[in-house]
Amino acid sequence: MKYYEIAITISPCTDATRALTVAVAADAGCEAFEDTQTGVMAYAQQALFQQQVLDEGISDFPIPETSITYTVSVAEDKDWNEQWEQEGFEPIIIYSQQAVTGSQQSAEDGRPFNSIVIHDGRHLPEALTTHLNIEIDAHLAFGTGTHETTRMICATLLEMNLKGKRVLDCGCGTGILGICALKLGAAECIGYDIDEWSSDNTRHNAVINGVDAQLHALCGDSSVLGTLTDTFDLVLANINRNILLQDMPRFVSVMNPHATLILSGFYESDCALLEGKAQALGLSLSLQKTDGDWACMVFKKQ
Repeated sequence: MKYYEIAITISPCTDATRALTVAVAADAGCEAFEDTQTGVMAYAQQALFQQQVLDEGISDFPIPETSITYTVSVAEDKDWNEQWEQEGFEPIIIYSQQAVTGSQQSAEDGRPFNSIVIHDGRHLPEALTTHLNIEIDAHLAFGTGTHETTRMICATLLEMNLKGKRVLDCGCGTGILGICALKLGAAECIGYDIDEWSSDNTRHNAVINGVDAQLHALCGDSSVLGTLTDTFDLVLANINRNILLQDMPRFVSVMNPHATLILSGFYESDCALLEGKAQALGLSLSLQKTDGDWACMVFKKQ
């Protein structure tokens, strides 16, 4: 995948101005950040970077007398996750506050799972069989459970009865959300991602988790939905705010009556804007949760 490297200089550079700048850059499509002595280095997929959004955010910066400048260059074309992939990650356990009956999967004692463990196949938890087990081998793709947004969606799925549901995973990354839904009882999942590395990685992880017959991954943006004849009971999207606002009408167009839409990938401060868009499309908010500054919202189609 091709990335831009955006070197941002902030004056004065404080914790507050840096945090707000990162938020502005995230709205413009940046997905990774490194602090520098004078500001921050941001990274964005070339296909997703919105320079106009970055310029508008800087011009409307909420802290007066802050000077922000930046330069954009093409990042070196390499495997940005190579070292991380080689080292792997420690198991991540996600807990539910309630157990849901009716799922296909259950622990060895017959009770429905009330926790998920996400691991890389090398670093295993001590009690693997007491959790819903998801193995993720990430190659240039987002979604291992280490990020707050992924954890919030997985926890939300754990609290739902998904038996027999048809699922759409928008921006599927590693495929973790669709895999989670299938292992909790969903019947079928279609995922798509703009990046070919990600759609390939989704198929790879589906095989590892034994759900490859049920999970189908496409390469493309939300326009691929126009090629489908399927409709869905559950739509998942862990993408940045601007893409969600842009693509939400397409999501709604393939949702069955009374279907559920779960969104994350944005900050708590973005919730009002997203709720307004959803309401205009006939959706009603049924749940909102936060983890740090990140948010997750659940909508129902009327």
